[in-house]
Amino acid sequence: QVQLVESGGGLVQAGGSLRLSCAASGRTFNGYVMGWFRQAPGKEREFVAAITWSGGNTYYADSVKGRFTISRDNAKNTVYLQMNYLRPEDTAVYYCAAGLESKGLWALRVRDEYEYDYWGQGTQVTVSS
Repeated sequence: QVQLVESGGGLVQAGGSLRLSCAASGRTFNGYVMGWFRQAPGKEREFVAAITWSGGNTYYADSVKGRFTISRDNAKNTVYLQMNYLRPEDTAVYYCAAGLESKGLWALRVRDEYEYDYWGQGTQVTVSS
């Protein structure tokens, strides 16, 4: 089992920044692709960003590319999502998720929430206009 706990959400004005963190505990953090998803009220959960265990590959939704940056510190078992130039449409509950990298073909899997094995409880991000 891997337990994931998100933090760093809050209320921010449009154009502002937030940094989300996701701390992992339990089984080793090694060997997991880490992803961020979000769910706005009345909408389905959607992919935001993901990063492979080595950090060598990152993936972004088109809607956040150039504004959000995903990174990880494996020594601290933590993955981050730096969010800049926030927009009201970024308002959502943000979830981190972990999926075994050994499944392979993550370039094809990364946007599919069902490919992830563990999920955090979410952190609310609200962007005011």
